Amino acid sequence: MSDWIHVVAGVLRDAQGNILLAQRPVDKHLGGLWEFPGGKCEVNESAVDALSRELHEELGIADISSRPLIQVRHDYGDKKIFLDVYLVTHWQGEPVGKEGQPLTWVSLNEMEQYDMPLADEPIIKALKLPTRYLITPPDLSVTEVLDQLKVNLEKGERLFQWRLFGLNADDWSETLAQANALAASYDASIMVNASVDDQKTYQLTSWHLNSRQLRELNERPGGIVMLSASCHNEIDLQQAEKLGVDFCVLSPVLPTRSHPDATPLGWAVFKDLVEKVNVPVYALGGMSPEQEAKALESGAQGVAGIRGLWRSA
Repeated sequence: MSDWIHVVAGVLRDAQGNILLAQRPVDKHLGGLWEFPGGKCEVNESAVDALSRELHEELGIADISSRPLIQVRHDYGDKKIFLDVYLVTHWQGEPVGKEGQPLTWVSLNEMEQYDMPLADEPIIKALKLPTRYLITPPDLSVTEVLDQLKVNLEKGERLFQWRLFGLNADDWSETLAQANALAASYDASIMVNASVDDQKTYQLTSWHLNSRQLRELNERPGGIVMLSASCHNEIDLQQAEKLGVDFCVLSPVLPTRSHPDATPLGWAVFKDLVEKVNVPVYALGGMSPEQEAKALESGAQGVAGIRGLWRSA
């Protein structure tokens, strides 16, 4: 990592969900592009200290409250950048361009209208994802799964993996159509855990790959709007990044009742693996709302799970 430049970036998000962008000076590397404010870490300076210093120097704000969002490595050819990215939700002062740089507040949807560095693409993906990824429990009837999906939507959950096996083809497709319509009314997303044949038959545009499917694919399938995958090791994570998945889950982090014989990764190994890829990664296995803070601290996008997260009533 000696030839990599360590940079911190702060994603400032206001109460309305808008994100602050700053424009780079035209005479600097990637000049004219819009970016998240930040700068280089000094020698022996922690990322958190560098973030506070940079945001004070660039924007005039202080007393920030932040958490890790994602780490990104990108080789531009002439420069190798290692980005430590933090989500900043509270600060003191009104951000201003203290170095003369133009600033603008944009929604996530408006961000696509701005030219940004390639290294920022994984950051945008992470910003669009919630901190919880709920997986449907097994052995639910059609009525139960739809009723319980509504319960979780009303509780604020916004990302689901539809993992229903055992229904006949008509019930499966009809139930999924109803679930997608329900989720859309809450601006939520459903990733469908399905076979390759079902993906083609039903022309699924949001697809969750199991680890076997992940390993067999050579490229991202056409027509897929959102793609996720199940990973268990570094090779899986590298394959997921190669395919251009929007996010993935890594498991098992902790012991689980469903897979008692599986050796858990533990948080230290999980953190080490996540830092090697430029993909938002959810922690899966033994997760609950109480584990969310630890997951975020360990570099995760958030937590994924069935029993620990899914609400039945």
